Amino acid sequence: MEKETVETSQDKKPSKKWLIWTSWLVTAVLVALLVSVLFWQPTLAQELAKKNGDETAVYADLSAEIPSDVTVNLPYFEVAPQEEILSRNPETQTIAPTRPRSEPVDYEVELGDAVFSIAQKYNISPETLLWSNYDVLKDDPHTLSVGQVLRIPPTNGILYEWEEGDTIEQVAADFRANVDDILNWSGNDLDLTNPEVEMGEIVMIPGGEREFQQWVVPTYAVGRSGTNASLPGGCEVTGAGLYGGGFFIWPTANQYLSGNDFWSGHLAIDIATPIGMPVYAADSGVVVFAGWDSNGYGNVVMIDHQNGYHTLYAHLSSLGTSCGSNIVQGSVLGYAGSTGNSTGPHLHFEVRYLGGFLNPWTVLP
Repeated sequence: MEKETVETSQDKKPSKKWLIWTSWLVTAVLVALLVSVLFWQPTLAQELAKKNGDETAVYADLSAEIPSDVTVNLPYFEVAPQEEILSRNPETQTIAPTRPRSEPVDYEVELGDAVFSIAQKYNISPETLLWSNYDVLKDDPHTLSVGQVLRIPPTNGILYEWEEGDTIEQVAADFRANVDDILNWSGNDLDLTNPEVEMGEIVMIPGGEREFQQWVVPTYAVGRSGTNASLPGGCEVTGAGLYGGGFFIWPTANQYLSGNDFWSGHLAIDIATPIGMPVYAADSGVVVFAGWDSNGYGNVVMIDHQNGYHTLYAHLSSLGTSCGSNIVQGSVLGYAGSTGNSTGPHLHFEVRYLGGFLNPWTVLP
């Protein structure tokens, strides 16, 4: 029994060796076949392309250079019209925006400037510009003239020249401002532990404000109330005269501004006009002033519409009516110019009601 077992195991050994050698042989054949495919595939692909006459065949060998006379067609992708596409434009401007100013700058008035337009240019209110230049303009925007040098504050408020005996608390109270805003304004360069200011120094009062010393020309009346005939250009008016209808038209063909709009320091609008453009009566009434005004209006006409309204037309190059005349709405009363305190041609147009000033935009069509 033992002998038979030994013989059986000896018979199985050759069979096991045969399987091992067979598997190695198969593996070697497969490896050789794979290597030959990888080596000969680019060549076979090119030969096949030449036989088929396809000069745009894709070169499988990435290391080979494609001849210059061969055009390779890349796949084309078409976007459906209904698909939403997010596009982005390149940003070519790489300059950082200018930092906000903390110090005042000087500005020399040029031809055509107005307080309103200069303020817009520097992004401050026209009131701020007037308040900070009282020594030059005296709160009167019409005293602006070419060549004047104005101080432009860095923000809305008041540039104040420090006087002897001033304190920050007292100055803040005078200009209805906040003490902390003055202390913390970087341009003031104050030591928060000991905020002392030398006499004559210019200090920015952010948010500060004060009352205007309003500049106006007297309103003239007609009829039994009389007129101050002693004023230059004034006249005595007798009789009923024409009455206005209370509905106004534009006094010029142009209906846009050049310079000042209506604001607290300029109770009128400046209408853009070339020299010599006709100026019309905005409503019917009686002319109660026609002539030269030395306070800045230059040649000026005022009409009393006898219904509580007065209109005033200033900086005229010449007059087309006379004091005491009746005038019909739309009639020419003069011609636009730049007389008086003016840096360029325009019509200064005022609307007054019961002695007060109205914003002309509220009554013009």
